[in-house]
Amino acid sequence: MENVLALADIGSAWLVMALVVFLRIGTAILFLPGFGERSVPQRVRLALAVAFTIIVTPTVGVTGGAELPLSLVPVLAAETLVGAVLGLSIRMMIFILQIAGSIAAQSTSLAQIFGGASTEPLPAFGHVLVVAGLALAMLAGLHIRLTEAFIGSYQWFPVGAGFRSADLAEFWTAKVSGAFSLAFTFSAPFVVAAFIYNLALGAINRAMPQLMVVLVGAPAITATGLAMLAILSPLMLELWRDALDAVLAAPLRATL
Repeated sequence: MENVLALADIGSAWLVMALVVFLRIGTAILFLPGFGERSVPQRVRLALAVAFTIIVTPTVGVTGGAELPLSLVPVLAAETLVGAVLGLSIRMMIFILQIAGSIAAQSTSLAQIFGGASTEPLPAFGHVLVVAGLALAMLAGLHIRLTEAFIGSYQWFPVGAGFRSADLAEFWTAKVSGAFSLAFTFSAPFVVAAFIYNLALGAINRAMPQLMVVLVGAPAITATGLAMLAILSPLMLELWRDALDAVLAAPLRATL
């Protein structure tokens, strides 16, 4: 009976630790690329969260399993917050592709073509980039990198450690500004091409006012935009994958 009681105490301790880990991972799963998409059923998300919890919990019990306080409410709240920040930090990489695709589509007058092709109202450029980025991330072993990120997050924030409001505000300010900067970098060739197109269109209009330059130039900018997407998207996705690897290596770091 003494051995049974000892095993029961050990089992209950591991169950509590698994619950704490599940809160961080389950909250992060809601926002993660690929696993947290709207098209993924909720039961699949729950199964993924349980699977990640089974893998991560033993490492937390060895490396980060500090003594839990008697009141678990602050710990549960802190773990939920850390999981949300962790998931949104990685999700920011998908937002970069969406923003870059929207800027490129608006610049080349292709913002409304196939705009409803996905569960989110994205232009065609953004939809293509997001689907290609998710496929590339999955082929590169996203599930393995996410497991490493979950385990590494306990080195940055052990069980029960939360964020200070000032640190959280500084973190998101740097993260969002870096995301917009990277997204504009990806879409910069399309913005430059649109600027040259509008400049040439204005010069032609001044030279020949009777010519309907908009009707003549619309096919040109459309063809140019599609050709640039076909040529530049491999390079954009390669640079995006490198940035994703850097984020997965340190998801709670402010800079991209």
